[in-house]
Amino acid sequence: MLQARITPPSDPTSSASGTAWKPLTPRSFTCRCGKPVFFRNSECLACHTPLGYDPRLLEVLPLEAISDEAAPAVAGGVDIDGIAAPATITAWRVAGSDPCGTQYRRCVNLHTAAACNWLMQADEPASELQGGSGLCRCCRLTRTLPDLSLAQNAHRWNLIERAKRRLTSSLLGLQLPVRDRMTEDPQHGLAFDLLQSLPGSTAVVTGHDDGVITLDVEEADDVAREHRRQHLHEPYRTLLGHLRHEVGHYYWWLLVDGNDTWLPPFRELFGDEREDYSEALMRHYEQGAPGDWNQRHVSAYASSHPWEDWAESWAHYMHLTDTLDTAHSFGIDAEHVELHYERYTAQSLGLQLQPDAESDGFIHIVNGWMELTGVLNELSRSMGVPDFYPFVLSLPAVRKLHLVHRVIRAAPGPGHPVNGRSTQEQLDARHHPQAARPPQPRA
Repeated sequence: MLQARITPPSDPTSSASGTAWKPLTPRSFTCRCGKPVFFRNSECLACHTPLGYDPRLLEVLPLEAISDEAAPAVAGGVDIDGIAAPATITAWRVAGSDPCGTQYRRCVNLHTAAACNWLMQADEPASELQGGSGLCRCCRLTRTLPDLSLAQNAHRWNLIERAKRRLTSSLLGLQLPVRDRMTEDPQHGLAFDLLQSLPGSTAVVTGHDDGVITLDVEEADDVAREHRRQHLHEPYRTLLGHLRHEVGHYYWWLLVDGNDTWLPPFRELFGDEREDYSEALMRHYEQGAPGDWNQRHVSAYASSHPWEDWAESWAHYMHLTDTLDTAHSFGIDAEHVELHYERYTAQSLGLQLQPDAESDGFIHIVNGWMELTGVLNELSRSMGVPDFYPFVLSLPAVRKLHLVHRVIRAAPGPGHPVNGRSTQEQLDARHHPQAARPPQPRA
C-alpha cells in the first residue's frame, strides 16, 4: 500500500506523533449500500440512490424523497444532453434518517448543463420554499453566463462549474468567508462572470477586480488551453488552477489589503504591491522572468508582480491542501514511503515559529507534500505522462506559503462573530477608499 507522511492542513492538534486526523475537506464518501461514491456523484451507480453534497457538512449524502410540488421554470432549461429539465421541486432527507430531521432541496442546476449535485437546507433563504433562486451556495457565485444556446458553451459551463465546486468546497473546508455578491454581500462578496470573446469585440481577459472574477470560457477547451500553455511556456495550466489563482487575488483584496497585521509581512516577503502593475506585466511579457526566478517564486509568472506572486502562492497552497486532504481521505496516511527527503523544520525554513499546533501543521503540510509528490511524479513517469506536480519549492517560496497559511488560519469564518463583531463588520472596518487600480489579469 502506498503510504505518505500526511497530516491534515489545519488540524489544531497536528503533531509529529503520526496520529491520523480527519481531513478538513473530505473526498471519500460511502452510499447507504456501502459502496464508495465520489464528490461529484448525483446518484450511486451501484444501487441508484440519489446523492447530494451538503456544503455545511462537507459530505455527500444518500437521499430519499419526501414530496413533490410544482416548480418554477429552471434558468438555462436544458441539461448537458439538451434534454428539457423536469419541472418539479422535491424535498429530500438523508436516506433512513428521522422523518423530522433536516429537509433539503437540490440545486436547480442539477438538471441544467452545470449538473450540480449540491444541496441546500429547505429553510435557507435561497431555497425556493423561501422565495429564493433555488441555486446552491456554489452556483450563486456565478453572476454571468455565456450564450448557452451554443452547444460548446453548455459543455464549457459544465466543466467550469465542476471545477468551481471543487474550489468552493475547499474554501469552505478551510473555513474562509464565502459569500455571493448578488444576494449576501454586494460590497465584499464574490462573483464569477463567465464570458466569451466575440468576433469584432474586445478579447476577454481572465482576471480579478474587487471581488469579481472574469473567466474566459475558452479556458474550458483543452485544445485552446494547451495552446496557450505552450505559447506562454507554462508547465501547468488547468481550469481549477485558474480559479485557485484568481480567488487568491480575491482573498488578498478581502483579507490583506488595508490590514495592518498582514500588509507589512506581505511586503517583506512578496514585495511592494504599489509597484505599477501594468508596467510590471508588460515587462514580464516582453522580457520574460528573471533567470533566477525559481530561487524566490513558485512559478515564472509569480515573478511579474507582488500581486501575482501572492495569487500563485495561494493557488499552490490550495493544490497542497486539497491533494493532501484527498490522499488522507483514501487512507494514504503515514510513515512508510520508500522515498526520504530531508525534512523541513521551522529552523531550516528560517521561520519564527513557536512550537505550537499551527507551526506543526504548516511544517507537516510541506513535508507531506514533498514526499507524496515525489512518489506521484514517479507514477506519472511510469505512465508516460507529464509530472503530477512539475514545480520545485525553494525556501523563499515556502516562506511565502507560510504567510498564506497564517492569513487563512486567521480569517473570519462566514457568519461567525470575532471579538464581539460580525464578520461583515470586521471586513467593513478593514476596507477604506483607495486609489483605483487595474484588474489583475491572468493571461
